[in-house]
Parts: sequence; structure tokens; C-alpha cells
Amino acid sequence: MTSVSVVILNWNGWQDTLECLKSMEKLVLPNISLETIIVDNASTNNSIKEINTYIRTKSHISLVENSTNLGFAAGNNVGIKKALNSGANYILILNNDTIVDKNLIKVLVAFMEENPKAGAASPKMYFAKGFEFHKDRYKKDDLGKVIWYAGGDFDWNNVYGSNHGVDEVDSGQFNEPQETTFGSGACLFLRGSVVQKVGMFDERYFLYLEDTDLCMRIRNAGFKIYMVPSAHLWHKVSQSSSIGSNLNDYFITRNRLLFGATYATLRANIALFRESIRFLFSGRLWQKKGVQDYYLRKFGRGSWKTA
Repeated sequence: MTSVSVVILNWNGWQDTLECLKSMEKLVLPNISLETIIVDNASTNNSIKEINTYIRTKSHISLVENSTNLGFAAGNNVGIKKALNSGANYILILNNDTIVDKNLIKVLVAFMEENPKAGAASPKMYFAKGFEFHKDRYKKDDLGKVIWYAGGDFDWNNVYGSNHGVDEVDSGQFNEPQETTFGSGACLFLRGSVVQKVGMFDERYFLYLEDTDLCMRIRNAGFKIYMVPSAHLWHKVSQSSSIGSNLNDYFITRNRLLFGATYATLRANIALFRESIRFLFSGRLWQKKGVQDYYLRKFGRGSWKTA
């Protein structure tokens, strides 16, 4: 029997969390034991009450209540620790704003069992209907087939990651498993033994690039990251943290500097340094704060707690 622990982070999003859990009720799990760990990041609405009401008759689902909002990295680490303590063979980091296909975990387990050098994998991910970036671009029959993630590349010169296939309608162009630079934290299937070896999410990131950092450590330890297209889900892609938002400005600015210093070339870091100086003098407010906090070594939540 293969054991899988699913970690779902919730912050004031109980409606999405319950919809995700309801989609998981349809999972096909041959010879797979499943536990689901919901980690609440100090929600300020009715999340605790609503989630507890839903899970009270479901012994395989537990709820961990954080006393403060720990962010994506540390919040998920709470669940990962619990999963490792229970001896999970695999850990699935799953965004609460996703709707999963019934074969998601079955396919991912089979792929990992057949590929022992795979340290982590992500499925093909579609925009949930109505959450596309360009809603007027598609025919009605295309909705639910618009790709958000089908693997990813990293631009080391600019220290930016980009998803394959974004905004494309799926016509079979990404139907083969492929090794990829990074998996997506929206749905990242991790081999438990590899996590024990390389560690969990780096909590300095708080939000953004923590998934890419973990994938880099997995690859540097000699394992591979894959996109597995026969596994898929639908993602309610957030618009609130898009390019230009205060949240994006702060964490992307600061964390690119941290990620670059850890993994990028000297040339790329010189470019990041020059960009950071430009942001200090002419950037938006939260870009300036992100630069300041990087050089002051203020990681984790950093100055965002004052926002």
C-alpha cells in the first residue's frame, strides 16, 4: 500500500477549500492510502468553523490551525512535517483553489513508481472556467481546456520563470511527460524520501519562488522534475497577485534577489544588482521595500506585515 499525504493551505478561502475537497472525494485510489492535511493560516473569517463542519465525519482529513499567517512556505511546511511524521511515501502540495481530476493521484503515483529518479512532478494544469487571463479569446468549447501550466523554463539571465503553454488551448501539444526546470507549487507531488534528504520549503521566501527553490535543491541532489500530462487539474488562477500588484512587487523583487544570489551566475547577479538600484530610486513603493528588505536581510514576511 502506497501512502500519500495531501497538504492544502487555507487562508480565508474555505469556499474554495471545500470545493477542492469535494473534487477529491471522486479520486480513484488503487492500493493507495490517502490522508489530507488542511493547514489554516490564521484565517479571520468562518474558515475554521466551515472546514470543521465538513470534515467532522471524515477521519482521513485533519485540520491544523496556525496562530499566525506563516505564508505559503512555512504554512505548507507545517503540513509537510505532519506528513513526514506519518511516514508518507509521497506528499502532494495542493492549492485550495484547484479542482482535481479523479485520476490525478493514481497517475502521479504510477509515474513516480516507474521513474525512481523523479524527485517531484506536477500535472498539466488548466485554467478553471472563467479564470482565464483572456476570457474573450476562446470559444465556449475551449473553456476548461486552456492551459496554465505544462512544464516550465527558467530565464537565468533575467531570473524569471515561465510556464509552458500559458493561454494555449490544449490540442495535444503537451501530451508527453517531459523533464522540466521546475514544478508548480499549485500542485507539486513530492517523493517523501527526497524531501527528507533536501529539506522542505525555504521559509525565507514566504511567498513566490519557494517552489522553484525546492525544485532546484531536488535537481542539485541528483533527482529530476517532471510534468506529467496524463494527470491534470483546473486552477482558479488568482488575479489579485498579478504583475504590478503590491504583493507581487514586494515578494518577487525581494525573492528574485535571494534566488539569484543562491543559484544564478555572477553576470545575472550583476544585472539584478543594477536593477535593484534602479528600483530604489525610481521603482514602485513595494519594489523599493523589497530591495531594502533584501539588503537588510529581512526575509519571511519582512515588511509586508505593515501593509
